Amino acid sequence: MTPLPDEQIDDLQNNGLKILQKKRGFRFGMDSILLKDFVRIKPKEHLADLVTGSAVLPLLLSQKEPTARFSAFERQPDIADMAARSVRYNQLENRITVYCEDLRNAHRVIGKASADAVVCNPPYGKKGGILPSKSENKHMSRHETDCDIYDIVISADEILKNKGRIYVSFPSRRMLELFDCLRSHHLEPKRLRMVCGKASKAPYLLLVEAAKNAKPMLHFLPPLIVLHGDGTETEEIKRIYLRGR
Repeated sequence: MTPLPDEQIDDLQNNGLKILQKKRGFRFGMDSILLKDFVRIKPKEHLADLVTGSAVLPLLLSQKEPTARFSAFERQPDIADMAARSVRYNQLENRITVYCEDLRNAHRVIGKASADAVVCNPPYGKKGGILPSKSENKHMSRHETDCDIYDIVISADEILKNKGRIYVSFPSRRMLELFDCLRSHHLEPKRLRMVCGKASKAPYLLLVEAAKNAKPMLHFLPPLIVLHGDGTETEEIKRIYLRGR
């Protein structure tokens, strides 16, 4: 795999997986690793990643369940091409398909009620809420532009099978907005884990699982603490990274 001048190859430290990323563009962070750990996959399931970026989630999740297959959507042509090249390098093209397509067209591409689960690590910045990034790639990856959480949830509702699940990481300050959006589109929150930088800090991130046409019943998981008071990583964070990024 030969990277383009503005790309570099990074080691995912998981069964030899490698990934291409932009040198100065958006790069995946801890939230993707935590979401990967939170996602539950059953054998032979079909998962859709609606904001795949570099395809880090399908790549990592492919090692969590070796019989699962993935449809990954990325509308930026250069990023979609980069993601597809990472998939080919890792010889996973028979399990991961990257579509250079707007997520709102997912139901036309893979069909309605075709996915067992949806994963999404969406842009966190609310439209008009924070200053835009100078890089267009970073701006589209970090901020809602013409596509927001409602578009993502609507698309998930269209492509999920009955009782299918959606897994989302989202800013804690926008929890009510996320839950209102999910429930208004037939997706009932079922599992919730809050992520805190330290035990003494309020949560900054949510990991949420919702199920289509499910009955109301929310299960709270223990908070995930990233750092001890002295700034060192907690044992659970070490476990999550050691178990496979």
